[in-house]
Amino acid sequence: MPKLASSLIIIVLPFTLASCVIQPGALSPKANNSLGIPARYDATQAPVPEISKNLVGLFPDSQLKSYINKAEKNNPDLKSSAARLEEAGYNTRRSQAGLSPTLNANLGASTNTSNPTGFSSINSESYTASLDARWEVDVWGRIRAGVSASASDEAAAAADYASARQSIAAQTAQAYFDLLRTSSLQELAERELVSFEKTLDLVNRRFEAGTADLGALDLARTDIENTRSQVALRKDDRDKAARRLAALTGAYPNSSRTATKWPSLSRSVPANIPSSLMLKRPDIDAAYQRIRAADSRVTVAHCDLYPDFTLTASYGQQSNILKKLADSNFNAWSLLANLSAPLIDGGARRAELGASNARAKRALADYQSVVLNAFQEVENALGSEKYLNQRYSATKRALTAAQSAEARGLRSYDNGLINILNLLEVQRRTFATEESLINIRALRYQNRVSLALALGKAI
Repeated sequence: MPKLASSLIIIVLPFTLASCVIQPGALSPKANNSLGIPARYDATQAPVPEISKNLVGLFPDSQLKSYINKAEKNNPDLKSSAARLEEAGYNTRRSQAGLSPTLNANLGASTNTSNPTGFSSINSESYTASLDARWEVDVWGRIRAGVSASASDEAAAAADYASARQSIAAQTAQAYFDLLRTSSLQELAERELVSFEKTLDLVNRRFEAGTADLGALDLARTDIENTRSQVALRKDDRDKAARRLAALTGAYPNSSRTATKWPSLSRSVPANIPSSLMLKRPDIDAAYQRIRAADSRVTVAHCDLYPDFTLTASYGQQSNILKKLADSNFNAWSLLANLSAPLIDGGARRAELGASNARAKRALADYQSVVLNAFQEVENALGSEKYLNQRYSATKRALTAAQSAEARGLRSYDNGLINILNLLEVQRRTFATEESLINIRALRYQNRVSLALALGKAI
């Protein structure tokens, strides 16, 4: 009777302990309404650009399209992301294997020597062959929860891959426009050098005519040498931009890449409303899938507090002659059901359950962070679009005025109405304004890429 009571305690106690555990609840981002998402973007008070289907549609430029296609095919970071997705697929299949029985084949041989008479030894040989099966009965759903977690991990990896494609396409477009910017600045510096050389010729003619002094010649030469230094700097910047573009396309980073002209940049209807962003951003989907994976792993940790039920079976035969093992009449079999339950583990399983709950909470907070960051990126891009347009228009007007002032300054200096300092200042201001216009233009293109990426439309 005491033995029976002990057996009952061993069987009942794990169920009693497990019943004290709180069941995990599904964590859903829909249950959290603390983000305060508005009905419309804050930065849509003025007309904003229409974002086409993707960057290739947004910028009808065959050269840019070629670079993006090469990056999508050859970029090593994108290949790494694809490999992680492939790995996640195998992990899902491995977790599904736990729902099926396992079957192992075993073959053994042994030799025993005995000396019962004390005079001669007797050798006996024994051969065994068996098929062993094992299957864990998923009573509490622990294995199924693990499969669900792995499937969510795979879905998150797929979303990560989609996000990586978006990012690489956007980075390639940004690098292309940076190459256009640096190439334009190099061309501007070379034109500036030619202009200052012409000014030196003008000063030299006046010096020979006795209407200019050596100081004016030195000032003109100073601007020429400074501009030559600027040309070298611009060439270096241009080559770096070309190398970056080459590396993004998976090619050796040399400076042979080129960008010839700026594509058209149209302005049209307002962009999408905020709710559509949730469906278009792969990084948001990835964060949500990680919530589901973390929640499933809470279930796994909870089920680890319950007993495990395992069925094992063995079917085989034993013979002292090896060739008899080939016979199909197996003469030995066994079937056994096992129950194992945690009794005392120092609180390790409960600690893992608590840690799993904490990881699920972190996944939800990470999801909220990704969503807020996504809206911030859209708001910033929309706001910058408006202000960059204002800056571009104002700087373009300033360049027109500066060029007009430069033309008058050249005539005035040639007629002796102004000194060399006034002329050089007018020229410097003209080129500085044109440089600002080039930089602002590049910012407009790059910001449009950022907006497309923020709305999940880079690819």
